[in-house]
Formats: sequence, C-alpha cells, structure tokens
Amino acid sequence: MAETAHKLSYNSKKEDLVMPEYGRHIQEMIRHARTIESDEERQAFIERVVGLMVQITPQNRNLDDVRARMWLHVFRIAEYDLNVMPPNGEIPTPETAKKRPSHIGYPVVQKRFRHYGHNVQELVKKALSMEDGDLKDAFVEVIGSYMKLAYRTWNREHYVSDDIIIEDLEALSEGKLKFKDDVKLDTLARANARKRQNSRSNGRGRDDRGRGRKNDNRGGGRGRNNNGRSNNGRKNYRRK
Repeated sequence: MAETAHKLSYNSKKEDLVMPEYGRHIQEMIRHARTIESDEERQAFIERVVGLMVQITPQNRNLDDVRARMWLHVFRIAEYDLNVMPPNGEIPTPETAKKRPSHIGYPVVQKRFRHYGHNVQELVKKALSMEDGDLKDAFVEVIGSYMKLAYRTWNREHYVSDDIIIEDLEALSEGKLKFKDDVKLDTLARANARKRQNSRSNGRGRDDRGRGRKNDNRGGGRGRNNNGRSNNGRKNYRRK
C-alpha cells in the first residue's frame, strides 16, 4: 500500500492547464506532437486532435468557424511552439491572441427627436439623396406617415396633428424636405387599423361557425328525440 500511494500523482503537482475545458489529455497530446520528427505525421496527428476537440465540445458544433477556433486553441495550448499548418494557411502568434476587435461605433441619435427612432433619420438621409419627382414625394409621404404612427405609439395620451409632423420633418431635414399641400399622413395608421379589424372579424367568424355547428348538433339531437317520442306514441296508439 505504501508503494502504491507513493506512485500516485496528483493534479495539483502537475503543470497547470492552459485551457481546462479540453482536459489534461488533450494538452498532453498537443505537447507530445512537438516531439514528432516527421512533418507529415505531426500534421496528421494534430488534425486528429482537432477533430477530437470538436467532439468533446458539442456546444461549439453549430458555429461556422469552430475548426478555425480549435486551431487557435491548439497553438495556445502548445505555447505557440508547434510546427504545423492550419487550414487557412496562417500560423497564429501570441500577438494575434492579444489582438482586440475593432471598435463598433454606435449611432448618434438626436435627443430632440429620439421618440421617432434612428430609422427615421436614415430614411430622411435616403430621401435627401433622391432626385426630385413623384417617387421622392411619395417616399417623403411614407416617412411622414411612419413618424405619425411612431409618435402615437410613443405618446398615446396626446393627439398628434399633421402640423407637428410637418415641423419635425423640416427640422430633421434642415428645411430640405416638405410635404405636398394635399398630403395625408394617416396611411399607415389606417392600414394597421384595417389589419386589426380584419383579424378580429376573422376570429369572430370562426367562433360563429363553431357555435353554429354546436347549435345544429343540438337541434339534430332534439329532432331525433322528438321523432323517437312520436314514433313511440304511434306504436302505443296502434297497440291500443
């Protein structure tokens, strides 16, 4: 027993795991690959190790770049001291591991017209780049209808008139976009109202059809009962 206990090795006495999610065996196999002299055997060995890494991490199988990430992890576990070639032809270095992604710029929204949303500003920019004509006028009318619908969604307690939308659009476009004299900005609101009304009417129609079927079944049952009763009455009358 003393000899057996003496031969035991504890993980606390071993070297630390670079990436614990793959386990100690993967790390030992990658470190062992550095001792393989043949380049072809070393390449084939690491490719099999990458396949094993994919199998033991099923949560990453749905990712498109899963194998590319596994190759980065292989070089990280090998301390970037491994003479193999990844499928993309680029050998990772410690500098690439420390590389940070580029900064993502956030859209700047004007605080005054924040209730309309950022998409309205993009639509205004699109309208400003269009040539004058019927198409541009129709597009500006759609923008106004959307602004009025967004305003109602944002503040349902107050009534919004077309004059408010006209002033806000002129402010957003710096006076470059204007509506026609006979413009109507309730197009989208009316379309949404029609959709809600149609959905409600369709639901009621289905309920009425179902109720009618139930009533028909009830009536049919009563008719059968009445017929049965009348037939019994006739039989009894004949017997008398």
